[in-house]
Amino acid sequence: MSDLASTQDRSHQELDRLAGLAEEVIRRARAAGASQAEVSASIDTGLNVNVRLGEVETVEHSHDRGFGLTVYFGQRKGSASTADLNPDSIQATLEQACAIARFTEEDPAAGLADADRMATVFPDLDLWHPWQIDTAQAIALGIEIEDAGRAHAGIINSDGAGVQMGQGLSVYANSHGFVGRERATRHSLSLALIAEDDNGMQRDYWYDSVRSAADFISARALGDKAAERTLSRLQARGLSTRQCPVLFAPEVARGLIGHLVSAVSGGSLYRRASFLLDHAGKQIMPAWLDITEQPLLPRGHGSSAFDAEGVTTRASALIQCGVLQRYVMGSYSARKLGLQSTGNAGGIHNLIVTPNEGDFADMLKRLGTGLLVTEVMGQGVSTVTGDYSRGASGFWVEHGQIAYPVEEITIAANLRDMFAGIVAVGADVDPRSHILTGSILLERMTVAGE
Repeated sequence: MSDLASTQDRSHQELDRLAGLAEEVIRRARAAGASQAEVSASIDTGLNVNVRLGEVETVEHSHDRGFGLTVYFGQRKGSASTADLNPDSIQATLEQACAIARFTEEDPAAGLADADRMATVFPDLDLWHPWQIDTAQAIALGIEIEDAGRAHAGIINSDGAGVQMGQGLSVYANSHGFVGRERATRHSLSLALIAEDDNGMQRDYWYDSVRSAADFISARALGDKAAERTLSRLQARGLSTRQCPVLFAPEVARGLIGHLVSAVSGGSLYRRASFLLDHAGKQIMPAWLDITEQPLLPRGHGSSAFDAEGVTTRASALIQCGVLQRYVMGSYSARKLGLQSTGNAGGIHNLIVTPNEGDFADMLKRLGTGLLVTEVMGQGVSTVTGDYSRGASGFWVEHGQIAYPVEEITIAANLRDMFAGIVAVGADVDPRSHILTGSILLERMTVAGE
């Protein structure tokens, strides 16, 4: 039997073992008096290699296990977890969860998701692609990536190249009789470089993240990209304070969509801590803009047939014609709001922002003269008020062409105005995330500089 076939067999056996363990613990919880119970169990393995200047810096092999149990005695909840799957540890975890539940206050919103919302169909989403790479091969690949980047004139140093292989098996089960099994892989390559000229040093990086190692860009391409980005930052200048159009590069633009998700998430809403409170059904973005959730994308970074509570995930609009169609909720927050779960316990599943423009070059032309942001820094974003103020660096663009790099600036606005002021979304989608968006052009922001 090949190594790959053997890995496939072992993964199924381990999932069966986790599922059996989860079902047994749920039976024992019910016997102990719990009216409801749920279990999450996982096994994660990985290899992480870092090299710098052609030498090995770190090699880490990981093999992590996790087991979490939540029990409900009526509407009193108790949770406990362990990283050990031996019987004594599991029994102690069960006893702790039950003890906690017996002493907590009742919560009317507590409990499992509704039984009729449980997933019953489990399509193959093509998420399982074990990477048969050993330590020596990972080291060689890291050196190859770093050598490709360091070969560029002007690169004087390296912060190192990383090669990471990861695979995970997980089971979620509850006392409704639901048992969901998932297996997924995620692998990554990265490189950070340092360049220098008469004005000083600059650092930048690039990375790739995939389900299947066959989808990686080449080691040469990754090294070249990291070097290109680093060298492009040399001769960076400041800017005088101004208002101007701002174009967010795709890898930064997805953060804007992440702020939207945070603002419409159930936890923020029932705590009344969101500037988008009571905005379902209202226009918050331009009428041409759509954002849809697609949880069943093959090899998607956020793909899953069920959420963290076992609720079926479904393709649905978050934004349609600029109008907020719904919130993002699990069962607890939905009950607090008098609504129903949207199948988003544990997070969002593959958000797709529909473009209305062409590639990156087209977006630069659409920008005309303004700021291209390629990096943001700091935590100056308030979901409560929508205020946005972050350190940034990138490039000043004139007449659709990059003129020179800029640094040590701050960009500021309010997210409400930023969302309403989206001028264009590019087709230059960054595929390395569960938020799939191209670059995003905003009509105007305040740029604070010298």
